[in-house]
Amino acid sequence: MVAGEKKNVSNTQYKRPYGCAVISVADLLTADFKDDHLLKIYSCNTESEWYQIHDNIIRKVSSRYSHIGSNTGLNVSLQLLHGDMEQIRKDYMRLFTRNVSITKKLGFSDIIIPGEIRNDLYVTLERGEFEKGGKSVARNVEVTVYLLGGDGQVLKGLVCCGSGEPGMDEHRSFVLYHSNNPRWAEHIKLPVPLEMFHGTHLRFELRHCSTKEKGERKLFGFSFVPLMQDNGRPLPDGTHELIVHKCEETADLQDPAQYLKLPFSKVSLQPGNNHTIKNSKESFWIQSSLCSTKLTQNGDMLDLLKWRVHPDRIIDCLSKLKDIDGTEIVKFLQDTLDTLFAILDESPQRYGLKVFDCLVHVINLLQDSKFQLFKPVMDNYIENHFAGALSYRDLIRVLKWYVDRIIDAEHQEQIQQVLKASEYLFKHIVQSRRLYAAATGGQNEEEFRCSVHELFKSIHLFLSHETKGISPITHTQAVFLRSFPTVCCELLKIFSIREVANLARDTLSSLPALTHTDCPLQAVKLQCMAKTVESPLYVNPESRCVLLPVVLRLLHTHLQEQKELVLCANILTGMLTLNTPTAECGAPEEVNLVMESLSGVLLRTILEVTNRPQPAATSLRLQYQDVTGEFVACLLTLLRQLKDKEYQQLLSRFPTKDELTSFLLQLFTVFRILIRPDMFPKDWTVMRLVANNVIITTILYLSDTLRNNFLNEKFDFKVWESYFYLCIIFINQPCLQLEMFPPSKRKKVLEKYGDMRVMIGCEIFSMWQHLGDYKLNLIPTLIGPFMEVTLVPQMDLRNVLIPIFHDMMDCEQRRSGNFKQVEAKLIDKLDSLLSEGKGDETYRELFNNIIPLFGPYPSLLKKIERETWRESGVSHIATVTRLMERLLDYRDCMKIGEVDGKTMGCTVNLLNFYKTELNKEEMYIRYIHKLYELHLKAQNYTEASYTLLLYDELLEWTERPLREFLTYPMQSEWHRKECLHLTIIHNFDRGKCWENCIILCRELANQYETYYDYRNLSKMRMMEASFYDKIINQQRLEPEFFRVGFYGKKFPFFLRNKEFVCRGNDYERLEAFQQRMLSEFPHAIAMQHANLPDQTIHQADAQYLQIYAVSPVPENQDVLQRDGVPNNIKSFYKVNHIWRFRYDRPFHKGTKDKENEFKSLWVERTTLTLAQSLPGISRWFEVEKRELVEMSPLENASEVIENKTLQLRTLIAQCQMRQMLNINPLTMCLNGVIDAAVNGGLARYQEAFFAKDYIANHPEDGEKITRLRELMFEQAHILEFGLAVHEKFVPQDMKPLHKKLVDQFHVMRSSLGIQPQEFPAYVRVSPLHLANGSPRTCRTPVPNTISPEGGRIVARRSPLSYPAVNRYSSSSLSSQASNEVSNITGQSESSDEVFNMQPSPSTSSLSSNHSGSHNVNSSAPSSNRASPLPSDKHKHSRDNTCLSPRDRLCSGMFPSPLDPTQRMIPFQIPVDTALARCEPNLPTPEMGSLCKNVRSLSPMPTARSPQKSMVPPLTPSPTDGLPMGSLASHSPARSGSYSSGISSLSRCSVSETCGIDLPQPDPPLPPTVPTDAPIRRGSKTPPPYSVYERNNPRRATPLPHSLSVPPSTDNPSLTAKPQLNRTQRINSEPRHRPTPRKVSQL
Repeated sequence: MVAGEKKNVSNTQYKRPYGCAVISVADLLTADFKDDHLLKIYSCNTESEWYQIHDNIIRKVSSRYSHIGSNTGLNVSLQLLHGDMEQIRKDYMRLFTRNVSITKKLGFSDIIIPGEIRNDLYVTLERGEFEKGGKSVARNVEVTVYLLGGDGQVLKGLVCCGSGEPGMDEHRSFVLYHSNNPRWAEHIKLPVPLEMFHGTHLRFELRHCSTKEKGERKLFGFSFVPLMQDNGRPLPDGTHELIVHKCEETADLQDPAQYLKLPFSKVSLQPGNNHTIKNSKESFWIQSSLCSTKLTQNGDMLDLLKWRVHPDRIIDCLSKLKDIDGTEIVKFLQDTLDTLFAILDESPQRYGLKVFDCLVHVINLLQDSKFQLFKPVMDNYIENHFAGALSYRDLIRVLKWYVDRIIDAEHQEQIQQVLKASEYLFKHIVQSRRLYAAATGGQNEEEFRCSVHELFKSIHLFLSHETKGISPITHTQAVFLRSFPTVCCELLKIFSIREVANLARDTLSSLPALTHTDCPLQAVKLQCMAKTVESPLYVNPESRCVLLPVVLRLLHTHLQEQKELVLCANILTGMLTLNTPTAECGAPEEVNLVMESLSGVLLRTILEVTNRPQPAATSLRLQYQDVTGEFVACLLTLLRQLKDKEYQQLLSRFPTKDELTSFLLQLFTVFRILIRPDMFPKDWTVMRLVANNVIITTILYLSDTLRNNFLNEKFDFKVWESYFYLCIIFINQPCLQLEMFPPSKRKKVLEKYGDMRVMIGCEIFSMWQHLGDYKLNLIPTLIGPFMEVTLVPQMDLRNVLIPIFHDMMDCEQRRSGNFKQVEAKLIDKLDSLLSEGKGDETYRELFNNIIPLFGPYPSLLKKIERETWRESGVSHIATVTRLMERLLDYRDCMKIGEVDGKTMGCTVNLLNFYKTELNKEEMYIRYIHKLYELHLKAQNYTEASYTLLLYDELLEWTERPLREFLTYPMQSEWHRKECLHLTIIHNFDRGKCWENCIILCRELANQYETYYDYRNLSKMRMMEASFYDKIINQQRLEPEFFRVGFYGKKFPFFLRNKEFVCRGNDYERLEAFQQRMLSEFPHAIAMQHANLPDQTIHQADAQYLQIYAVSPVPENQDVLQRDGVPNNIKSFYKVNHIWRFRYDRPFHKGTKDKENEFKSLWVERTTLTLAQSLPGISRWFEVEKRELVEMSPLENASEVIENKTLQLRTLIAQCQMRQMLNINPLTMCLNGVIDAAVNGGLARYQEAFFAKDYIANHPEDGEKITRLRELMFEQAHILEFGLAVHEKFVPQDMKPLHKKLVDQFHVMRSSLGIQPQEFPAYVRVSPLHLANGSPRTCRTPVPNTISPEGGRIVARRSPLSYPAVNRYSSSSLSSQASNEVSNITGQSESSDEVFNMQPSPSTSSLSSNHSGSHNVNSSAPSSNRASPLPSDKHKHSRDNTCLSPRDRLCSGMFPSPLDPTQRMIPFQIPVDTALARCEPNLPTPEMGSLCKNVRSLSPMPTARSPQKSMVPPLTPSPTDGLPMGSLASHSPARSGSYSSGISSLSRCSVSETCGIDLPQPDPPLPPTVPTDAPIRRGSKTPPPYSVYERNNPRRATPLPHSLSVPPSTDNPSLTAKPQLNRTQRINSEPRHRPTPRKVSQL
């Protein structure tokens, strides 16, 4: 309401209600950050309810308030600060520079701080009830508040309207519009000084505010209230109804003395009557609250302090003291105590008991947490203000009176209150006696002593009282014990320390024995003991010797029962803190006493605490950890103070050997616990070193005890084993590995403690030598731990302990005749230790070193060489050394964390070593799975499958239970093998080796069918069918193969100076492979030639890489030579199961003929034979054999022509069977052979080798010349055949080219001297000229001998090289296609790219196998490649790592199908070869009626003409036509002669393989499968992880004992699958079915 709201009125302003905003502070207490809050402002709907708008908003009574507007709000910033005010002022200094106000609590805080002075009166204007005063409407009432002094003047600046606001002279309330019953609820604070409180009063002037009368405030009444009442009490807290006195003039209020005589409240108007004045209808209500540290509103308190005014009311005042609020008592603590002791001096006999009870009440009041800070006030009073010199007599008398009645009292509450206050009672007693002695010169001293002793006798009597269970007396005893230590400290002020110690000893000894664990008195006893130990009474040596036996007896009792360990630990810690070595003579005796009493129980306690499970609660867990640390520190402190004499005394106190043994075992166990890494925090290095120093000192002292008491007939295995284990763990602890410390820290440790590892190592050696023949008892147990110690990288330690292995080997040799046990233990432990990062190359060299070591310790080998068993010993050391080499390589590779060839190679190397040399099957299986995981991580799915197949082959299809192992659950052997099969199939599928998937699917299907599991059988058959579809429909990449040589001493052992052949990644060419290898070996230097390096490179202290591409030599030629087989099928056999690889280098021998270079063009062919076939368990395998052969120009020419003929055959067959999308490849091939424009074609060979001079000069080449002529005739025949096919399919726009080729062919044929009539009959008639033009639909029963596949009269070597266009080069008939062909076909390739007529560069030394084309089976031309010429000086440079393709010289490399000695004579096809294949619907005698619709699957189909078959020839099965040994024999680890085989682990000793029988003229029988036939060649052992045909018996080799579950005699819970004995299954022959292909052929 503003006065200027209307016109012509003055602008007088009043306070009016506007709005209110509320925020919940409780939601902000959890936030420590500063945040801004925008508060909404609300207004009241009804002005009369303004006083409770806060509550309405908080309670969300929205009907009573409304939001002022969306554009109105209040922005506040709140921040929560932690700490007391002084700390906050220091931490937030900038905050207090902004005039921040500090608001105190409306009343006293929870904890009253002594010295705090407050005298604040809080007044609330509550409400009023007023008359209209002759008005037609209600008044607009404003209240003005004044504070007036005794002189009637207004006190300036003492009216505060809010915290932080400056003090004002007056306060004006807000005005409610037209309200005779206003409610304000306004608060003001009046900080009135204490000296002004008397005579001061408050005046409330009431005015009506109007806007019509010139904006004046018209006075209509007032009220007042004095701050101090007539009886001297301040205004009481509460609500006061004040009288409204009529007054209309301000001048009437000038003299306060006139109205102060009037009554101010309706209560004071009529004393004792609360009724209002009848003739007054107006009232004014206020509420007051006084917060003062100097004024009290309590009348009882005032009566007590003014007891002399009313002497007759002293008893009543003392009785009412207990009812007074504690705040009032502590405010007047000193005055209250003076009053009590004054009353006691007034009449001790009359008031003594009452004063004593009041004193006890005041003392116990200070025990409250709210008043604990007043204890210093009490102490200060006793020391400086207390004057009751005679009060000690009465206090002792009354206290003894209470103590004597404890046992007989029914109620113990009052007595417990008295004993609870005994600390301050004795303080008053002692101070009173000191005041009396000072005043009288020490009179009545003996009387005082007697009274104190009598008092303690009474105390001892009630303390010694025993009760059953928990009784009130027990609680009373506990109450006294809590304050007893402080009582002793007070007595020290007037008694001698010896006398007080005797009192304390007698008091503690009077306590009852340990009755039951639930009694609270036990914990209190320990608390009392702990305080006593911490008190000055125990610090003094004179009193300590008196108290120590009592304390030790109590500690021993509780530790024996494992109760109250925290208190016991605190007591023991306090005791040993004082018992440190000093100049005092009694210290050693005290240590001996403690050790004799507590050593055994302390060890047991540490073992108990450290071995018990820690509680789940955090507080309890921390408590247990604290207890452990306390006891450990105590034990170390005790042992640190013991000397040789003390050790002898300690050990001599054990009467029997069993007790000594128990003590030593406990001590060694505790030491092992102290050495644990988690025993101390990680950064407590000093504490660990101190503990280790104590341990090693104790071990050295105990060595003599072990030698004297536990050798000869007293030998104790447990003691010696525990001793050595302790020493070994001591050496291995991380905090002693000084090599890991910074130099400065290592230097400090060595200066202070030395290398404790070497000291304990020498002690181990010495004790080992003292064992003599008893070493045999420790050999199996300590081999592994000693190996772990010797791996510590400390040279002196290794030199001392490695020769111990000689003693172990010698003892085992003398006992058993061998040391197999020592060897096995060493090898088993070595793997786990090195995998943990222990050991290094220096250790390997030291282990294998024969040079004598330092001092008296010779090397291990030196000692072994002196023995009779030196041969086996040296062999064992060599084996361990080789294992260390492999383990160190493996660890170094795994540290890098990258999955590369080096890591996998290390794993394969280690895997092979465990199998072939160590025969450790479990370790072998573990590394199989490690390698498997590496392959999966690198996405080498094919290699992963081959790896897992190693484990699969160790299992049988039996129901034998297998234990849980690695990631496999506990299951039967059958189910685990099934799981492995499915996993391998899945990975083979991901690696696109579907032929291998089919073989595994067949074996699984066979198992499912055996058990009539038709559901899974159906799934398996459908899966098998899907793999056939993938073979036909999906295209597969053909990988490149690279030969890699690792030369130099910097390579790991498994690579050093060895050569490997690596299977490249998809789309990886030579350049990419070289970069990958150089990234794996960043310090390697790439060699720029293909020659074998000399010894200088081998022994160089560097790394050299020699990389070049090689070509695979497939083993399986049957599928590759068949016409009509899709390239998708052939592509698999070209690059899988490859053992041999070839590299050709052309050169000229003798004089080069410039006109015809073919006369002197020789080829140097290098054939690399691997130890295992690719692909396999690794992407690279070591070269096992290298063969170098030089091919003469005549042999080279024959091979080139033969390869080109095979290429023509393939292209003609593809075109004829419509497998080619266009005819361009055939066109280019025909053109390259017929129109050899550059090199002259076959004419050049005629000039070179058919000349009379050559024939005369080389009579030994007659057969080769005849062979060359036959190949030319054959090629001419194939060309004619190809032209016939070409004519049928050639497009119209290429007819001229075809006519040109026909004409040129006639010219070429004439140049060869061949006439058309000279061709035999089978040449002149072609089967392709039949009506349908396809051999598949031919029904003639007569063999058509003019087919390209028809048998030839001349027996010759069957070419084994497959004719893929992108893998082989053609002969030198032509090196470049004619321009006409290039123009017609739209391709412009050179002869090497298009027609492949140049010598093949596919085996070039430093070039890629397919460096120019995608690795797919297509007729796309490949890029030109060449081989570098070896230079005279080898250049090794990182800048020029490899020769680029343009830098390479063109070379003539002629891939040969096979070596001349390995070529086979093809079978001559008889006339009735159609009978070689059985009709699909005709059962054979072996198949029976159950196999009528099953097609016979022969391992090797009989060679035949395609026309003889009555049905179209089938696409070869992935299992048909496999070579001997098949897929398994070509896989890695197949050969038993190399380290990867596990044939000794396999279920059979000899792999079953397929033999190849020559077809006979008679109808062929199914081919036989000899069980003992070699797999691939005579030098190879049976495949190691092959799955054999299940109808053949195999040697049963069990899994490791650790992997299998022992058979149970109980009946199985589930019925096992029906299982037939293998012999029974063979004999019974329940069903005749085609023999499935073997997984061993993978």
